[in-house]
Amino acid sequence: MDHSSAHFIQFPIEESNNHLLHSAFNNNSKQESADKSEHLMHNKEQHQQNEYYEKIGEEIRKYDNVLLFGPTNAKSELYNILKKNHLFNDIKITLQQTDKLTVHQKIACVKDFFINQL
Repeated sequence: MDHSSAHFIQFPIEESNNHLLHSAFNNNSKQESADKSEHLMHNKEQHQQNEYYEKIGEEIRKYDNVLLFGPTNAKSELYNILKKNHLFNDIKITLQQTDKLTVHQKIACVKDFFINQL
């Protein structure tokens, strides 16, 4: 995951259970907001980032064991938000720093992590 998209890969791996969630704050939104004011852009970005993290949280609530990985600090930001919410107390969440990965590398990362958990 990063600040723009989160790839959900369910273990055991089944192609039909994998999906991608995108943040609403993209380069077009950023440019439109920047044209108006920096303060407005920051507020809009913060609001849309919170909505993005809420959507990811809704998905995470479906699981008991979750691996958050990716090249940015977005996973840590999300983790800190989730840990403040009692709804996530019973979910084991692990963070793993990775480089930017292809879809196949992401799937391999998930397989390796969960196979080693068994």
